Amino acid sequence: MNRREFLQATAFAACVSPLAALAADVKPRASLAREVGITTGSFMPNIRAGKFRLLDLPHIMRDELGMRVIDLMTATLESLEPDYLERLRAEAERAGCVLTNLKMNQPGLEMASPVADTRRKALDEYKRTIDAAARLGVRWVRPLPGNQKPDLAILAASYRELIDYGAPRGITLLVENFGWMQSDPEALPAVVKAAGQGCAAQPDTGNWANNEVRYPGLAKAFPLAVTCDFKAKKMGPDGAHADYDLKRCFDIGWNAGFRGPWCIEHPNPDLKELWHEMRWLRDRLQEWMAGRGGKRVEGSESRLQAAGRGHESTQKNFLRF
Repeated sequence: MNRREFLQATAFAACVSPLAALAADVKPRASLAREVGITTGSFMPNIRAGKFRLLDLPHIMRDELGMRVIDLMTATLESLEPDYLERLRAEAERAGCVLTNLKMNQPGLEMASPVADTRRKALDEYKRTIDAAARLGVRWVRPLPGNQKPDLAILAASYRELIDYGAPRGITLLVENFGWMQSDPEALPAVVKAAGQGCAAQPDTGNWANNEVRYPGLAKAFPLAVTCDFKAKKMGPDGAHADYDLKRCFDIGWNAGFRGPWCIEHPNPDLKELWHEMRWLRDRLQEWMAGRGGKRVEGSESRLQAAGRGHESTQKNFLRF
């Protein structure tokens, strides 16, 4: 049994435990292989400027972008109150979209702090956010890594506590190369390994100190990945991207066995230009996948299945073009 299959079995076991009463409608997840989605972090400048409302995104995804996967960030949510979360989930379902991930980006939380009270404060807030994630129906959450390299044993123990809390709610914990991990290609796999069962990778193609770290770091992270942030920085009018090679990042993921979802992260305060660049990135990802074989194939999620709250409406009723 490989790691992905082992995590699938582990997640299933969690769902049939007595704690499953906390999420009675937990079901196996549909594969998101070859899906191109969007991270809501892309809209932070527009949300802050009052130009964009997250509740409108599902219908834009359906009607204007032809995509359905939405990767959320706490900073882009108006609230963690149940009424708002249920409304956002309902809007996504009506549009045939699926909410997949909640990046827990609350500032100032230190889940690997050597100070017990500081650590407890972070873990309690993350648990509250995991409850919100379960209400949204997502399958993954990602705590925010700090800037200082922590004691790996403390970090792993905190991950284990959150993994145990999330599992009966259908939630798998993710690790992203952010903060202290951006300069070390070994860091992300080391954290996933230390945290153990119920933890997976969420590589970000942009979050690296330089290209000397980026490409080997992605090669080590993608074999452990269930989703990724396909980040693009400043783009030229013809799709030129000077900071790093987007196609090379895709090829590294694909060659590692990762199949999606590829969640585009690309902030631009000009909404009109942002939609144009999102479409360009979507088309390139779909083109590159088609070049590897047009048939939809089993991908990372089906082999590393984190069981969770699933709804047939978000699995069947969607448009792709």
